[in-house]
Amino acid sequence: MNHGRIVFSQIMDFFPQRRFAACVDRYRGDHRVRTFSCLDQFYCMTFAQLTGRESLRDIETCLRAVGPKLYHASLKAKVSRNTLAKANELRPWKIYRDIALILIAQARTLYAHQSLAMNLKRAVYALDSTVIDLCLSLFPWAQHRRHKSAIKVHTQLDLRTNIPTFVRITGGQVHDIHFLDQVMFEAGAFYIMDKGYIDFQRLYRLQQQHAFFVIRAKNNLAFSRIASRPADKSRGLHSDQTIHLSGPKSSVYYPDPLRRIHYVDVELHKRFFFLTNNFTLSPWTIARLYKFRWQIELFFKWIKQHLRIKAFYGTTPNAVKIQVWIAISVYVLVAILKKELNLKASLYEILQVLSVTLFEKTPLKSLFSPDLYNFSEANLHNQLLLFDF
Repeated sequence: MNHGRIVFSQIMDFFPQRRFAACVDRYRGDHRVRTFSCLDQFYCMTFAQLTGRESLRDIETCLRAVGPKLYHASLKAKVSRNTLAKANELRPWKIYRDIALILIAQARTLYAHQSLAMNLKRAVYALDSTVIDLCLSLFPWAQHRRHKSAIKVHTQLDLRTNIPTFVRITGGQVHDIHFLDQVMFEAGAFYIMDKGYIDFQRLYRLQQQHAFFVIRAKNNLAFSRIASRPADKSRGLHSDQTIHLSGPKSSVYYPDPLRRIHYVDVELHKRFFFLTNNFTLSPWTIARLYKFRWQIELFFKWIKQHLRIKAFYGTTPNAVKIQVWIAISVYVLVAILKKELNLKASLYEILQVLSVTLFEKTPLKSLFSPDLYNFSEANLHNQLLLFDF
């Protein structure tokens, strides 16, 4: 890295600008644009995500405060909140979706050899959604309840890498099961879902594509038992059965046998009933697979805490989608940076360091050098101690 380049510019070395330009051309994003290009917009929104800016005025004020350095950050246009607001409102959000998917593909290639904490060589995905509450008066197009608006971020997360592989943004009123209509199921892969995704017509489509699923069963499931396998209750397994669905609709929608596992988590003192179309894995492996589904909950919690997707810079559907897709792009870009530079720091630590050093002229990798965090006691003889024991 060049010592004369600022950190923000070094981060953008990992951003595929040529492929972004192709995305912009595909949707004519820069048509009749003279100064503030789509790339400028992406840089401004990336700055806002990395530094946790609260509003458009906040973005404008902070960027103008470092005015001479904007050129070195490849921001050639003067940043105005009105210009940025108009860009977020009018530029096609699909540009930023497409570049996010390109970054996701790049990250998945880098993390392809990551292993799950169990001896399973197949791909494992978790499907879930998170609700982001909005003000009804400002976001009437996303009405979720009578007095409330919300959007849903439906996500397919690769549990080996914690990289989202497919994302769909909808209004809060859209049910989770409709996300299954958008997913391209991978033969031989496992899809882990909560009971909100139970729709046997859609699950049978997954079965026909030779993929596997593990899903929690509802309490009112109508079925008939075909066979039972030995159960070791000392390890939490109460039953392992082969069943046929017997409901008037479910038996038609899913005519093949299913496997039903009754498992009790001793630590949580909680009962689980799992349905799966895999008959070869041990019941404890099935239970562990479902336990890994918690990673998608942690992913949602992480991005809500550390990226700007709970408060929005614009109120139109286009502005909201642009902000969410750029937030996902930033998350994946940091993951790529971590892998490419072989950094030991966590994504949280990387984000925290970047947030205060974006315009410093420091080699990127040296920001996370272990030497920076190891202070010799010999150098502290003149340092006052806060607590002297």
